[in-house]
Amino acid sequence: MNKTLKIATRKSPLALWQAEHVKARLEAIHPDLKVELVKMTTKGDQILNSPLSKIGGKGLFIKELEIGMMEGVADIAVHSMKDVPYEIPPGFELGAILKRENPFDAFVSNHYDGINDLPQGAKVGTCSMRRIVQLKAQRPDLEILDLRGNVNTRLQKLDDGEFDAIILACAGLIRLKFETRIKQEIPAIDSLPAVGQGAVGIEIRENDQTILDLISPLIDQETTYRVNAERAMNARLEGGCSVPIAGFATLDGDQLNVTGLVGNVKSGVILKHQVSGHVSEAQALGEELADQLIVMGAKDILKVD
Repeated sequence: MNKTLKIATRKSPLALWQAEHVKARLEAIHPDLKVELVKMTTKGDQILNSPLSKIGGKGLFIKELEIGMMEGVADIAVHSMKDVPYEIPPGFELGAILKRENPFDAFVSNHYDGINDLPQGAKVGTCSMRRIVQLKAQRPDLEILDLRGNVNTRLQKLDDGEFDAIILACAGLIRLKFETRIKQEIPAIDSLPAVGQGAVGIEIRENDQTILDLISPLIDQETTYRVNAERAMNARLEGGCSVPIAGFATLDGDQLNVTGLVGNVKSGVILKHQVSGHVSEAQALGEELADQLIVMGAKDILKVD
């Protein structure tokens, strides 16, 4: 008997790409499985005139999908890991984290090749507090303006001349076949990525072993170690969308290197630290990194004004 698995997803082009990707992989692994997409609209998709930090953070992109799972409308939900809050609500868990795409930020412009090529006072679009504080550290002269909407909408605003440049995630541009729009892949030293950036995660109902067995072949262990360390740091710092926090882990053999950053957009203060250790200690390394940043004064500069 054919089994049907229902994936809750947002309707944005990138969210649909991610859900279709999971669907294709699951159907390839389980030929007798039928996978359907349940397309939903979230509050984060509906409110486009305010920065996320002011309306409740990135969790706004996943709440309705969780309700869909709770009500049995869907079996799993597919998310960008950078949109998944560090606290998963009771009754749910992360069942799988897939192989990470390019995790870095992208500089996109029709007239300039990189951040350093922008003229004095150029207009740059982004709503990310994390990107803003790092961009200001490099180029305090830039005029940074709010930019919301899906990837296609943001690119259209650039093409309409509203901005001299915009900052997006490389992963989203690559997945939607806009990689030619990337003028500069911004290195981590200039713009440390968001926690989980570039990785796709699958959320499931807690202790749903049947579903876990179906999706477990999709788990990428290296990405899981890296993202778990980043999320552990974020959880310890109690970081949401409204504060500038970056976390990025790399693997060198069985050595995990985790870098964390916290900043304050108003004061321009940035704190940065790195820890290293064995890959099996991913969670503990993320927490140790957060503790070091707290000792350096992270809690004070993260206070939302």
